[in-house]
Amino acid sequence: MRTFAAPVLYALFVWWFSTGLILFLDGLPRRTFPLTMSVATALLVAGLATLFAVRDDGSAFGAYAAFTASLAVWGWNEMAFLTGWLTGPRRSECAPHLRGFARFVQAARMILWHELAIAAGFLLVLAVGWGGENAVGLWVYLVLWAMRLSAKLNIFLGVPNPPLAFLPERLRYLASGFRTRAMNALFPLSITASTALCALLGAWTFHAGSEGAAIGFALLAALMALAVLEHWFLVLPLPSERLWAWGFQSSHQASMRAAAPEGAAAVGAVVGYQDIKTKGSAS
Repeated sequence: MRTFAAPVLYALFVWWFSTGLILFLDGLPRRTFPLTMSVATALLVAGLATLFAVRDDGSAFGAYAAFTASLAVWGWNEMAFLTGWLTGPRRSECAPHLRGFARFVQAARMILWHELAIAAGFLLVLAVGWGGENAVGLWVYLVLWAMRLSAKLNIFLGVPNPPLAFLPERLRYLASGFRTRAMNALFPLSITASTALCALLGAWTFHAGSEGAAIGFALLAALMALAVLEHWFLVLPLPSERLWAWGFQSSHQASMRAAAPEGAAAVGAVVGYQDIKTKGSAS
Protein backbone atom coordinates (compact mmCIF):
# COMPACT_ATOMS: atom_id res chain seq x y z
CA MET A 1 0.00 0.00 0.00
CA ARG A 2 2.91 2.36 0.74
CA THR A 3 4.21 1.84 -2.79
CA PHE A 4 0.83 2.84 -4.19
CA ALA A 5 -0.01 5.74 -1.86
CA ALA A 6 3.22 7.76 -2.19
CA PRO A 7 3.18 8.12 -6.01
CA VAL A 8 -0.55 8.88 -6.00
CA LEU A 9 -0.06 11.69 -3.49
CA TYR A 10 2.94 12.95 -5.45
CA ALA A 11 0.98 13.00 -8.73
CA LEU A 12 -1.95 14.73 -7.02
CA PHE A 13 0.27 17.46 -5.55
CA VAL A 14 2.21 18.07 -8.76
CA TRP A 15 -1.04 18.26 -10.78
CA TRP A 16 -2.62 20.70 -8.33
CA PHE A 17 0.45 22.87 -7.78
CA SER A 18 1.61 23.05 -11.41
CA THR A 19 -1.89 23.96 -12.62
CA GLY A 20 -2.19 26.72 -10.03
CA LEU A 21 1.30 28.02 -10.79
CA ILE A 22 0.57 28.23 -14.52
CA LEU A 23 -2.69 30.07 -13.81
CA PHE A 24 -0.89 32.49 -11.48
CA LEU A 25 1.93 33.24 -13.94
CA ASP A 26 -0.55 33.61 -16.78
CA GLY A 27 -2.48 36.23 -14.79
CA LEU A 28 0.56 38.46 -14.29
CA PRO A 29 1.14 41.53 -16.52
CA ARG A 30 2.27 40.84 -20.08
CA ARG A 31 5.70 42.34 -19.41
CA THR A 32 6.47 39.28 -17.26
CA PHE A 33 5.79 36.79 -20.07
CA PRO A 34 9.29 36.87 -21.63
CA LEU A 35 10.83 35.92 -18.29
CA THR A 36 8.14 33.29 -17.69
CA MET A 37 8.73 31.70 -21.09
CA SER A 38 12.50 31.84 -20.59
CA VAL A 39 12.17 29.88 -17.35
CA ALA A 40 9.69 27.49 -18.98
CA THR A 41 12.15 26.91 -21.84
CA ALA A 42 14.94 26.20 -19.37
CA LEU A 43 12.68 23.67 -17.64
CA LEU A 44 11.83 22.15 -21.02
CA VAL A 45 15.52 21.61 -21.78
CA ALA A 46 16.12 20.27 -18.26
CA GLY A 47 13.15 17.92 -18.67
CA LEU A 48 14.45 16.52 -21.94
CA ALA A 49 17.93 16.12 -20.46
CA THR A 50 16.46 14.29 -17.47
CA LEU A 51 14.46 11.96 -19.69
CA PHE A 52 17.65 11.14 -21.57
CA ALA A 53 19.60 10.61 -18.34
CA VAL A 54 17.07 8.18 -16.81
CA ARG A 55 16.02 6.38 -19.98
CA ASP A 56 17.68 3.18 -18.68
CA ASP A 57 16.86 3.73 -15.01
CA GLY A 58 14.11 1.34 -13.97
CA SER A 59 14.29 2.28 -10.30
CA ALA A 60 11.78 4.21 -8.23
CA PHE A 61 13.89 7.34 -8.67
CA GLY A 62 13.84 6.85 -12.43
CA ALA A 63 10.04 6.63 -12.44
CA TYR A 64 9.60 9.82 -10.40
CA ALA A 65 12.24 11.67 -12.42
CA ALA A 66 10.73 10.69 -15.77
CA PHE A 67 7.22 11.60 -14.60
CA THR A 68 8.33 15.05 -13.43
CA ALA A 69 10.50 15.68 -16.49
CA SER A 70 7.68 14.83 -18.89
CA LEU A 71 5.37 17.23 -17.05
CA ALA A 72 8.02 19.96 -17.47
CA VAL A 73 7.99 19.38 -21.24
CA TRP A 74 4.19 19.46 -21.26
CA GLY A 75 4.15 22.58 -19.10
CA TRP A 76 6.08 24.53 -21.73
CA ASN A 77 3.22 23.99 -24.19
CA GLU A 78 0.65 25.03 -21.62
CA MET A 79 2.49 28.27 -20.81
CA ALA A 80 3.10 29.09 -24.48
CA PHE A 81 -0.60 28.60 -25.17
CA LEU A 82 -2.08 30.50 -22.23
CA THR A 83 0.24 33.46 -22.67
CA GLY A 84 -1.01 33.69 -26.26
CA TRP A 85 2.42 33.07 -27.76
CA LEU A 86 1.48 29.80 -29.44
CA THR A 87 -2.17 29.43 -30.39
CA GLY A 88 -3.13 29.28 -34.07
CA PRO A 89 -3.42 31.27 -37.30
CA ARG A 90 -6.95 32.38 -36.44
CA ARG A 91 -7.18 34.89 -33.59
CA SER A 92 -10.81 35.86 -33.87
CA GLU A 93 -14.13 34.24 -33.00
CA CYS A 94 -15.75 31.51 -35.05
CA ALA A 95 -18.36 32.78 -37.47
CA PRO A 96 -21.66 32.33 -35.58
CA HIS A 97 -23.54 30.92 -38.58
CA LEU A 98 -21.14 28.01 -39.18
CA ARG A 99 -22.08 24.46 -38.30
CA GLY A 100 -20.57 21.01 -38.62
CA PHE A 101 -17.21 20.53 -40.31
CA ALA A 102 -16.85 24.18 -41.32
CA ARG A 103 -17.12 25.21 -37.68
CA PHE A 104 -14.63 22.50 -36.70
CA VAL A 105 -12.10 23.84 -39.22
CA GLN A 106 -12.35 27.36 -37.83
CA ALA A 107 -12.08 26.12 -34.24
CA ALA A 108 -9.08 23.96 -35.14
CA ARG A 109 -7.32 26.93 -36.76
CA MET A 110 -7.54 28.77 -33.42
CA ILE A 111 -5.25 26.20 -31.76
CA LEU A 112 -3.34 24.72 -34.70
CA TRP A 113 0.15 25.89 -33.73
CA HIS A 114 -0.44 24.68 -30.18
CA GLU A 115 -1.46 21.23 -31.40
CA LEU A 116 1.57 20.99 -33.68
CA ALA A 117 3.82 22.01 -30.77
CA ILE A 118 2.33 19.22 -28.64
CA ALA A 119 3.07 16.73 -31.45
CA ALA A 120 6.62 18.07 -31.70
CA GLY A 121 7.00 17.68 -27.94
CA PHE A 122 5.97 14.06 -28.22
CA LEU A 123 8.59 13.44 -30.90
CA LEU A 124 11.25 15.01 -28.66
CA VAL A 125 10.24 12.87 -25.68
CA LEU A 126 10.22 9.79 -27.92
CA ALA A 127 13.65 10.64 -29.35
CA VAL A 128 15.48 11.24 -26.07
CA GLY A 129 14.13 8.02 -24.54
CA TRP A 130 14.43 5.85 -27.64
CA GLY A 131 15.58 2.33 -26.84
CA GLY A 132 15.61 2.90 -23.09
CA GLU A 133 14.10 0.74 -20.38
CA ASN A 134 12.27 3.58 -18.63
CA ALA A 135 9.19 4.55 -20.69
CA VAL A 136 7.32 6.37 -17.90
CA GLY A 137 7.98 9.81 -19.39
CA LEU A 138 6.71 8.77 -22.80
CA TRP A 139 3.52 7.27 -21.38
CA VAL A 140 2.93 10.34 -19.19
CA TYR A 141 3.09 12.56 -22.26
CA LEU A 142 0.78 10.24 -24.20
CA VAL A 143 -1.79 10.21 -21.39
CA LEU A 144 -1.74 14.01 -21.18
CA TRP A 145 -2.03 14.38 -24.95
CA ALA A 146 -4.82 11.84 -25.40
CA MET A 147 -6.90 13.11 -22.49
CA ARG A 148 -6.41 16.76 -23.43
CA LEU A 149 -7.50 15.98 -26.99
CA SER A 150 -10.53 14.14 -25.62
CA ALA A 151 -11.43 17.12 -23.43
CA LYS A 152 -11.07 19.56 -26.33
CA LEU A 153 -13.32 17.47 -28.57
CA ASN A 154 -15.95 17.15 -25.86
CA ILE A 155 -15.87 20.91 -25.24
CA PHE A 156 -16.24 21.54 -28.96
CA LEU A 157 -19.18 19.13 -29.24
CA GLY A 158 -20.82 20.58 -26.15
CA VAL A 159 -20.79 20.10 -22.37
CA PRO A 160 -22.82 21.70 -19.57
CA ASN A 161 -19.80 23.38 -17.94
CA PRO A 162 -17.21 24.52 -20.49
CA PRO A 163 -14.06 25.75 -18.70
CA LEU A 164 -14.56 29.46 -19.38
CA ALA A 165 -12.99 30.49 -16.05
CA PHE A 166 -9.64 29.05 -17.16
CA LEU A 167 -9.45 31.18 -20.30
CA PRO A 168 -7.50 34.42 -19.89
CA GLU A 169 -8.99 37.56 -21.41
CA ARG A 170 -6.58 37.42 -24.36
CA LEU A 171 -7.97 34.02 -25.35
CA ARG A 172 -11.66 34.68 -24.78
CA TYR A 173 -12.31 34.36 -28.50
CA LEU A 174 -11.69 30.61 -28.13
CA ALA A 175 -15.00 30.35 -26.28
CA SER A 176 -16.79 30.85 -29.60
CA GLY A 177 -15.68 27.31 -30.42
CA PHE A 178 -17.33 25.92 -27.27
CA ARG A 179 -20.88 24.66 -27.04
CA THR A 180 -23.06 24.40 -23.96
CA ARG A 181 -25.35 21.39 -24.03
CA ALA A 182 -26.49 18.64 -21.68
CA MET A 183 -24.49 15.86 -23.33
CA ASN A 184 -22.71 14.81 -26.50
CA ALA A 185 -22.20 11.36 -27.97
CA LEU A 186 -18.45 11.33 -27.37
CA PHE A 187 -18.50 11.97 -23.62
CA PRO A 188 -19.77 8.52 -22.48
CA LEU A 189 -17.16 6.86 -24.69
CA SER A 190 -14.40 9.10 -23.33
CA ILE A 191 -15.32 8.42 -19.72
CA THR A 192 -15.75 4.68 -20.21
CA ALA A 193 -12.47 4.18 -22.06
CA SER A 194 -10.41 6.39 -19.75
CA THR A 195 -11.87 4.84 -16.60
CA ALA A 196 -11.15 1.36 -17.91
CA LEU A 197 -7.56 2.34 -18.70
CA CYS A 198 -7.20 3.89 -15.24
CA ALA A 199 -8.40 0.64 -13.64
CA LEU A 200 -6.01 -1.37 -15.81
CA LEU A 201 -3.04 0.80 -14.83
CA GLY A 202 -4.06 0.45 -11.18
CA ALA A 203 -4.14 -3.33 -11.52
CA TRP A 204 -0.71 -3.37 -13.15
CA THR A 205 0.60 -1.41 -10.15
CA PHE A 206 0.01 -4.42 -7.89
CA HIS A 207 1.35 -6.94 -10.39
CA ALA A 208 4.51 -5.11 -11.48
CA GLY A 209 7.77 -7.03 -11.35
CA SER A 210 9.79 -4.33 -9.63
CA GLU A 211 9.35 -1.34 -7.34
CA GLY A 212 10.25 1.06 -10.13
CA ALA A 213 7.65 -0.45 -12.46
CA ALA A 214 5.01 -0.40 -9.71
CA ILE A 215 5.64 3.28 -9.01
CA GLY A 216 5.57 4.06 -12.71
CA PHE A 217 2.18 2.40 -13.12
CA ALA A 218 0.87 4.08 -9.96
CA LEU A 219 1.91 7.51 -11.25
CA LEU A 220 0.22 6.83 -14.58
CA ALA A 221 -2.92 5.51 -12.89
CA ALA A 222 -3.12 8.62 -10.71
CA LEU A 223 -2.60 10.90 -13.70
CA MET A 224 -5.32 9.08 -15.63
CA ALA A 225 -7.68 9.33 -12.63
CA LEU A 226 -7.10 13.09 -12.48
CA ALA A 227 -7.79 13.37 -16.21
CA VAL A 228 -11.05 11.49 -15.70
CA LEU A 229 -11.91 13.89 -12.88
CA GLU A 230 -11.26 16.85 -15.17
CA HIS A 231 -13.68 15.32 -17.68
CA TRP A 232 -16.35 15.05 -14.97
CA PHE A 233 -15.80 18.71 -14.14
CA LEU A 234 -17.12 19.44 -17.65
CA VAL A 235 -20.54 17.95 -16.91
CA LEU A 236 -21.05 18.22 -13.14
CA PRO A 237 -22.06 21.53 -11.49
CA LEU A 238 -18.87 21.74 -9.42
CA PRO A 239 -16.87 24.97 -8.99
CA SER A 240 -13.58 23.33 -9.97
CA GLU A 241 -11.83 26.70 -10.22
CA ARG A 242 -11.97 26.94 -6.41
CA LEU A 243 -9.26 24.28 -6.25
CA TRP A 244 -6.90 26.89 -7.65
CA ALA A 245 -8.26 30.05 -6.03
CA TRP A 246 -4.70 31.07 -5.19
CA GLY A 247 -3.70 30.68 -8.84
CA PHE A 248 -6.45 33.05 -9.99
CA GLN A 249 -5.33 35.79 -7.57
CA SER A 250 -2.99 37.41 -10.10
CA SER A 251 -5.69 37.70 -12.77
CA HIS A 252 -8.19 39.03 -10.21
CA GLN A 253 -5.69 41.68 -9.12
CA ALA A 254 -5.04 42.58 -12.75
CA SER A 255 -8.78 43.02 -13.31
CA MET A 256 -9.00 45.30 -10.27
CA ARG A 257 -6.07 47.38 -11.53
CA ALA A 258 -7.67 47.68 -14.95
CA ALA A 259 -10.95 48.78 -13.41
CA ALA A 260 -9.29 51.27 -11.02
CA PRO A 261 -8.85 54.11 -13.55
CA GLU A 262 -12.51 53.85 -14.53
CA GLY A 263 -13.54 53.94 -10.87
CA ALA A 264 -11.24 56.88 -10.18
CA ALA A 265 -12.62 58.72 -13.18
CA ALA A 266 -16.18 58.09 -11.99
CA VAL A 267 -15.35 59.37 -8.50
CA GLY A 268 -13.60 62.39 -9.98
CA ALA A 269 -16.59 63.16 -12.15
CA VAL A 270 -18.94 63.02 -9.17
CA VAL A 271 -16.64 65.19 -7.05
CA GLY A 272 -16.23 67.67 -9.88
CA TYR A 273 -19.95 67.82 -10.45
CA GLN A 274 -20.58 68.43 -6.75
CA ASP A 275 -17.92 71.15 -6.72
CA ILE A 276 -19.45 72.91 -9.70
CA LYS A 277 -22.91 72.58 -8.17
CA THR A 278 -21.65 74.10 -4.89
CA LYS A 279 -20.00 77.01 -6.65
CA GLY A 280 -23.12 77.61 -8.71
CA SER A 281 -25.23 77.71 -5.58
CA ALA A 282 -22.83 80.12 -3.89
CA SER A 283 -22.95 82.52 -6.79
